[in-house]
Amino acid sequence: MTGLPNSSTAYVEQKKITQYLLNLAHKEGGPKARFFLSHGFTVEDWKGLHDALVAQGQGNPVVKVVESGFGKRYTVQCKCPAPSQKDPCIRSVWEIQTAGSPPRLITAHPV
Repeated sequence: MTGLPNSSTAYVEQKKITQYLLNLAHKEGGPKARFFLSHGFTVEDWKGLHDALVAQGQGNPVVKVVESGFGKRYTVQCKCPAPSQKDPCIRSVWEIQTAGSPPRLITAHPV
């Protein structure tokens, strides 16, 4: 399957980006922040990473689907549009709590 179900409504919470994925001081997010910052994303323009992650979830293959206690988790892999123009390959994990609800980003990291 290419792209997330209900991908037109996919979203990433601002704090997931600013306090985790782009936070160099975060214990687990620090290495991810170094990666995303090196590709031109910034905390000041957090919406740019939001939009890139949504586009990545919409335009790449779903490589894994797992039932969790909170709903279905979809793993999407590969190209993420970046300001650096390099479109690095990343793995993102999205959760859909109930059928028809929007996908919400759980995590993203380089492959």
